[in-house]
Amino acid sequence: MSSRRLDVGDAELRAMTADLDQAHRDTFPAAAAQLTDLGRDLGRGLGARAANRRGVLLGGLTAVGAGVLAACGSSSSGGGSNTGGMGSSAAATTGGRYTGDLKVVALAAALENLAVAAYSAVLTKAGAGTYGTVPPAIGEFVTVVRSQHTDHGKAWNGVLASAKLPEITGAPLTIAAGEVAKLNQAKTLPEVARIALDLETGAAQTYLSALTNVTNTTGISTAATIAPVEAMHAAVLRYILGDYPVPDSFLGTTAAIAPTVLTAA
Repeated sequence: MSSRRLDVGDAELRAMTADLDQAHRDTFPAAAAQLTDLGRDLGRGLGARAANRRGVLLGGLTAVGAGVLAACGSSSSGGGSNTGGMGSSAAATTGGRYTGDLKVVALAAALENLAVAAYSAVLTKAGAGTYGTVPPAIGEFVTVVRSQHTDHGKAWNGVLASAKLPEITGAPLTIAAGEVAKLNQAKTLPEVARIALDLETGAAQTYLSALTNVTNTTGISTAATIAPVEAMHAAVLRYILGDYPVPDSFLGTTAAIAPTVLTAA
């Protein structure tokens, strides 16, 4: 893998990045708006709302299929974190308790932080020449994806803040150290792309898994909105690696990350 070269066209990759950015802009603001009351509901112990949970779930699964086809610093930062904080578990030592749906929310925030820090580290190392010559379109893709993960992390932390729980800073996850090690060892763009692909696949499948485990319908809807974007990240990474860029229409959950990896209490 380390000797493999990337063979991507700047124009096509830029077009895919633009489509990805537009998909995020079209779907995420509405999802973020739905989160306004979610933290307060969960903080008061209100689980599912009166909305039809099965209808929201099925709609979310459809969105995943349609959306696909068409690594830590602070989640509230602008993405300027680095790998030095990727294994941090600074959050949630002030008496907050992440249970039920709120534990899934905290997991989501931590995973987004991990991704933000991973992409930040990649940009830093690319700028230092670690990976040799980096096509400009790849840098643009990484920057856009990092920004989207930052938006997602801020939204999930907003839920925790509304529930009067500590926001997740860093990546308090048992898997973080391993991801840091892999990134530190990577010396080529293909290696980095493969690590990022694994992270994105795990995130997308975690959101899909949340659709059947979260009880609050707003949380379900938001997870259903974010999952296709994460899957599109993975699709573009497959393209960068020279693989067929469109994954299966229906995501699995075998790579989903369980809430048990969250070390924030």
